[in-house]
Amino acid sequence: MGAASSEPEAPPGPLKGGGFAAEVSWARSWRSIVSGLGLTVSGLERALAPRRRVRRQRRPGEKLPRLAEKVGGEWPLPQFVSLFLPEFPVRPPVGQQQLKILGLVAKGSFGTVLKVLDCGREKVFAVKVVPKVEVLRRDTLKQCKEEISIQRQVSHPFVHCLGDSWQGQRHLFIMCTYCSTGDLYTLWASSGCFAEATIRLFAAELVLVLGYLHDLGIVHRDVKMENILLDERGHLKLTDFGLSRHLARGERAYTICGTLQYMAPEVLSGGPYSHSADWWSLGILLFTLAAGKFPVPPEQDHLAMLASVNRCSYESPHSLSLGLSLLLSELLCRNPLRRLRYLHHFKSHPFFRGVTFDAELLQKRPVDLAVAARQAEEAALESSMAFADFDCDLLASLSRPWPG
Repeated sequence: MGAASSEPEAPPGPLKGGGFAAEVSWARSWRSIVSGLGLTVSGLERALAPRRRVRRQRRPGEKLPRLAEKVGGEWPLPQFVSLFLPEFPVRPPVGQQQLKILGLVAKGSFGTVLKVLDCGREKVFAVKVVPKVEVLRRDTLKQCKEEISIQRQVSHPFVHCLGDSWQGQRHLFIMCTYCSTGDLYTLWASSGCFAEATIRLFAAELVLVLGYLHDLGIVHRDVKMENILLDERGHLKLTDFGLSRHLARGERAYTICGTLQYMAPEVLSGGPYSHSADWWSLGILLFTLAAGKFPVPPEQDHLAMLASVNRCSYESPHSLSLGLSLLLSELLCRNPLRRLRYLHHFKSHPFFRGVTFDAELLQKRPVDLAVAARQAEEAALESSMAFADFDCDLLASLSRPWPG
């Protein structure tokens, strides 16, 4: 999940330097959430404090209420809990109450991703653990809930689909399938330039998934190598819908968000922009896979990045085929209305000659480069040190009834 302005969006006022992703201060974010609830800051702090459970005698034959049934029942939930409902129920489904932490996948500024084993189903998952306080501090509650809403809506072979989401006392949990081969950026950093056959396969898979999202009225807004996972056969899984939003055809967005080096010029300038911004990001990604470097180095803020993007010629290396060079020039077109963006245009493109745009057929052949990298990484992990646990209420929320 990433930081972004609240939606729906409106045209911004004059932009000032360095403002692309500036964090809102703790006090301002806190008061923003509190004012929406009609509470005082001290009232919310009291809601966060430990509370005694009210006990009563149970009548003979009376069943204990399930935790999920407490909402609106005799034990009303504090505002700090109900704030994240209904996208984050107060406990995971019954079938997922036996989770064993196997290791750490990644740790970022906004959350931690754990590798867990569901003992009941004997299946490995990835669980993103996000502190509730961090969501409030960054003023991203609405975007956080939008992320879950979108992930519940999508189902595609090349999307890292949502398993479940729930909340503990201090954290939000988002569980997805586990991808054993890592992410595309790690593979690119270790391999350098990719062969055009590999680029063609990855490009076809991304064209299919972006077209699918856009048909649903969803713009991703953060297409980059780090947000593309690889399954055990090396095929792509687009992930991290933290900056995504519903955007119907004809609608326009104005929020400056994403990753600087992948942002389309219309996003960097503050909009208006639409789904075609994702196709620019795809062009940057494919250029980098083919050339072994980004076409434009990163800048300090969106204004400097916009100036660099406008100066860059995006000339493809001479070693690339005419078909790939043409594809990159059509994706990296500064005019979004002339940018390549429709599935039938990709199907007839010279670079994709002989490629079937069928997800099932594309998945049949393993990607040798990615599979070899995964096997090497697994061998290295066997000799690595064991995972050290950290303070997380993942397991506590499954065994301890709350709030009470």
